Amino acid sequence: MKTRHFFWRLILYRPGLYLLNLLAWSLIHMAPLVPGLLTKAFFDHLEGTYTFPYGVWAIAVLLIGAALARIALIYGGFMTDVHFRFRISTLLRRNMLSHVMKEPGARAIPCSPGEAISNFRDDVDQAEEATSWSVDTLGLIGFVMVASWILISIDLQLTILVFVPLILVVTAAQIATARIQKYRAASRESTAKVTGAISEMFANVQAIQVAGAEKRVVDRFVSLSEKRRQSMVKDKLLTETLSSIFTNSVNLGTGLILVLASFKMRNGDFTVGDLSLFVYYLTFVTQLISNVGNFMTYYKQMAVSFQRIKTMLQGAPASLLTAANYIGIGRVKGKRRSHGEETVSRVAERDPEAVGMMENSAISMAEDGVESTYIQAPPLSILEVRGLSYQYPETGRGISDIDFTLKRGSFTVVTGMIGSGKTTLVRTLLGLLPAEAGEIRWNGEKVAEPADFFIPPQSAYTAQIPRLYSDKLRNNILLGISEQPGSLERALYAAVMEDDMKHLENGLETMVGPRGVKLSGGQAQRTAAARMLVRDAQLYVFDDLSSALDVETERKLWERLFRDRDGATCLVVSHRKAALHHADHIIVLNGGVIEAEGTAEQLLRSSESFRQLWYGEETG
Repeated sequence: MKTRHFFWRLILYRPGLYLLNLLAWSLIHMAPLVPGLLTKAFFDHLEGTYTFPYGVWAIAVLLIGAALARIALIYGGFMTDVHFRFRISTLLRRNMLSHVMKEPGARAIPCSPGEAISNFRDDVDQAEEATSWSVDTLGLIGFVMVASWILISIDLQLTILVFVPLILVVTAAQIATARIQKYRAASRESTAKVTGAISEMFANVQAIQVAGAEKRVVDRFVSLSEKRRQSMVKDKLLTETLSSIFTNSVNLGTGLILVLASFKMRNGDFTVGDLSLFVYYLTFVTQLISNVGNFMTYYKQMAVSFQRIKTMLQGAPASLLTAANYIGIGRVKGKRRSHGEETVSRVAERDPEAVGMMENSAISMAEDGVESTYIQAPPLSILEVRGLSYQYPETGRGISDIDFTLKRGSFTVVTGMIGSGKTTLVRTLLGLLPAEAGEIRWNGEKVAEPADFFIPPQSAYTAQIPRLYSDKLRNNILLGISEQPGSLERALYAAVMEDDMKHLENGLETMVGPRGVKLSGGQAQRTAAARMLVRDAQLYVFDDLSSALDVETERKLWERLFRDRDGATCLVVSHRKAALHHADHIIVLNGGVIEAEGTAEQLLRSSESFRQLWYGEETG
């Protein structure tokens, strides 16, 4: 997709709103036509070359009325512009985020987090600016066309001189195109590197201190900042140079008009009113000159930003960026279907993260007449996994030809030595890693897109390392879903956190700090468990959840889970005896393949690897 196609598709996302915005700003920019004619009538009336039928005061009243009308138009124009801007920027960010969330693990973004933030923030803003400035440019073109007709009827020679600056500006902007692209790309890249360096420093403060590397880290940051300063100075200098060309070309045009008008007025071919009209209209022609230059600059910068945004797609078609999707604004319609299907608004209340994966999930939503469908899967009876395989491209390690079955209400534990593929298995099952082979069936029906399917209310997952945010404990658990009466209390109880609530000074309002540093390891893991359990699901997947829990706390967690959630199906990665004792079925992995299966008693008799795990814990 080329830049012009990208630009056009942004406009077509909400064509009605864009046309309304264009109409509003066309009226705003054409409104000065009336005050210009009134000003001409005023001076001609004073000069005696024209008599206004209602007198000078009537002209003054009309001028005030025209000014008030333009103010009202500007207010409406800003409203339409804000609505259109917000929608296209939100659409781009929503589609980028949706694509990133579908990518497997570390391959989700092809750059540093700092550069990705720059893509989401600066590059999207650039596309928004270019699209918005097009409305001003088109509106001012309408003004210039009508104004030109009026001015040509008065004096052709002076009218031509008005447009000389415009020609100069367009030429200068075209010459500067290559430089604009080069300096803007360098500026964006250097900004992303500085942002990434800040993120890395904040994330690794303790490691930097322990290694005594403060000076080296600071020196590197200073070097990156200096390169950013240089690139931004060049970018700003070129922008200001173009701006000065715009301004001075207009001043040159004004001077030429004044000089030529003085000769024409001496000969009686030109009135004071004519001169005032030319000067008055020239002020607004200046805006066209400036807007054309700004629009061309923003458009060229958008071309650079578009190329940077496309790198986030990692080869996916660029049309994904402008695909019409629900962005949380406007009326939402939903259909109810069999198997407990819910409307989108209900899904959003239960899990807003699920709404973010709309394209291939079974979620149906509508905005302004555009519909799609959310279908909740039928209650889980049996989950079958056949031939599931995935190999990490970098190391060649992973899982191969994995078969297992989960029945409703069962408790299955995946265990094995470090590096045996336990985490890889659950992440491939859930679609967080792209399966290279195999299939997954939910009640006999093939799951085409695991990443879209295995989300609440189908399944809930907690990772091996809890991901907590520097926010209140309550917000870390809810993550944006609306709190239903009693739901948070039940989740905290199931996660065995009731005693912790008594000792935390501010309870659920406690700030947990960056990555949950103010909580103990066990509290962080149980917070992650509460986050999962506050979302009702049919399949719960735990990746080594209990590694930081004591034996008694872990025992309570498993007991409460099955007592309070009748029919819940669990897939647990663990080597702890509390989980292994509780298991209906145990899968022993070794080297990425299933070495043995069975109950704890059976495996103690038949599997050497399992005996090492079982008795190794006692030795530890």
